[in-house]
Order: sequence, then structure tokens, then C-alpha cells
Amino acid sequence: MNKQLREQALAIWLQNALNNPQLTIELVSGDASFRRYFRVLGGDTTMIAVDAPAPHEDCGLFLQVADAFRQHQVRVPSVIAADAEQGFMCLEDFGDRLFFSALSDSNKTQWYQHALQPLLDVANVEGTETGPLPSFDAAHVARENALFTDWLLATHLQLSLTAAEQTMIADAFSVLTDNALAQPQVGVHRDYHSRNIMLLDNDEIGVIDFQDAVLGPITYDVVSLLRDCYVEWPDEWVYQRLAEWATKARAQDLLESTEQSLVERWFDLMGIQRHVKASGIFCRLCHRDGKTSYLHDVPRTLGYIVRIAKKYPETREFGHFVEQRVIPVWRNQP
Repeated sequence: MNKQLREQALAIWLQNALNNPQLTIELVSGDASFRRYFRVLGGDTTMIAVDAPAPHEDCGLFLQVADAFRQHQVRVPSVIAADAEQGFMCLEDFGDRLFFSALSDSNKTQWYQHALQPLLDVANVEGTETGPLPSFDAAHVARENALFTDWLLATHLQLSLTAAEQTMIADAFSVLTDNALAQPQVGVHRDYHSRNIMLLDNDEIGVIDFQDAVLGPITYDVVSLLRDCYVEWPDEWVYQRLAEWATKARAQDLLESTEQSLVERWFDLMGIQRHVKASGIFCRLCHRDGKTSYLHDVPRTLGYIVRIAKKYPETREFGHFVEQRVIPVWRNQP
């Protein structure tokens, strides 16, 4: 079914589900997935209708994770109506105040301290009513890392790698995988960044796009937020926020007595892995899905990789490769 027909079907479903033939919908946004969001008008209050077509999206999983997050005091949208089989949902409207849009150099510390707090609750989510969250295991990390070689290097840049380069990349990816698996495994949102956080009334943090939650590395969401693909802050400031979060995590027995130097290493290498994944996804969105706007954020992700990889002997060669082989080709694209 094409987008226009699905939009019509969504509107009819809403009118029937809420017993209000006056309801209409208008497109708010799409995102990097196949989901589309509409604002529902004509009722006593505005709502958000979601078109999440199967087999690309799983409304049932969204509903299960939402319930689990809610039970752990994470502020997610309430569900007003849902039809998982059709891929339709009607949710509480969190408004239009994106965390990203509220940020400035003068207020960033306050906002990030606020936004890091829910991650301590997310970390305690181990499963849904149907069972444990999926595990962010070695196979999962390998699939994410392959996005870099398959979509950024091969498809987008058409780079031919030497045997030595292939071995070097594999060795670096092995370091990133070991780092992810060595950390305490907790509930992870997996896409917690400035464009997936809403500011609600009284500046409460509203969390969206959480349906891909896993049991994974404790620093994953923290580095996703503090080394965001869409906005960048000075490293000294980032490590200060990391230290504040770690103090709270230790107080809740999430980190035990882990030395801060090890937490920083976990965080740094986890960030490299996430930016390896993100740079590949942004290129896949362009070539597979026709969404070119995300290409503007690839240089930032590559810059993170270069800067942080050089800090560690095990990833330094990979950082040089990205700096000397990948970025020049990227810059010379037509």
C-alpha cells in the first residue's frame, strides 16, 4: 500500500477507534525509519498518530517497550489506541519542543544534566512482559560495524581496500566489540540523542523512538547523547558530564566501584563504535531510502572517530585510516 493510501487508512482507523468522524490528520514528520507521524486534529486535545508499516516496523514491540519504560518511571507517550497488525497507533502528543532546538552554549550544562537522568531508569529495564530485551551481543555489534564498510566505504565512496587495510579494520572492530561486551550490560535505549528527546511541560524530559531497546553496554546511551551525531561539544565539558553521570550510576550500583579512567575508555571506544555505525546508516539512508539530508552529518561522525581513535594504541591506526583515506575521498565527492 502506498503512502497516500496508508494515510487515508490511518485516518479512517482513528475515526473508528476514537469514535469521532471529525478527526483529521496532518503530517508532522518522518524519521530515519519507515515510520511517519501525524498530528490528530478535531478532538478535545491534540494527539499523535503513527503509521508504522509492517514488516519494516513492529508496533507490538513499541507497545511492550513503552510499557516497560513506563513501569520504570521513564516518561514515554501514553498509548490512546493501537492496532499492531495494521501498524497504526495513536499516542499522547509530546508537542514540538525538541531538546536539540533548545540547546545553546549558555544552557547546555543544565539541559544535559537533566537529560542524562532518565538513563539511570532506562538502565534498570531488563525486559518486557514477553521476555528479556534482545542482547547487544557480538553478532549485533558485527552487523552494525558492517554498515561502515558496506555502505560508507563500498557503496558511497567506492573505496577499494588493500588486504592490510581490511585486516586493520577487522582488528579495530574486534577492539570495539570487546569493549562493548566488557561493560556492565543494562537496559539501553539505543538511539538516545538530541532529536529523540522532547521537552514537556515544566521542562520534563520526554523520551521517544525507544522500540529498539536492548540489554547492552552501560555507556552506550550516554555517549549517544554526549557525542551526538547532530551537535558537538568540547571534550573537557563532555567528560565532566560523564563523570557526573558515573557518580550517580555508582550510587545506584550500576557501575559498582569502576575507576573513572576505565569508564572513560568504555565511553570513548563505545562512541567510536556508534559513529562507525551511524556513518554507515546515514549512507544507507541515502542510497537505499532516498533520504539524502543525513549525509550532512557524516563529517561530524568521522571527525569523532579520528579524534577519539587516536587516543588509544589499539585504534590509532584506524583513526589515521579514516583521516587519511576516508575523509579526503569524502571531501572530493562531486
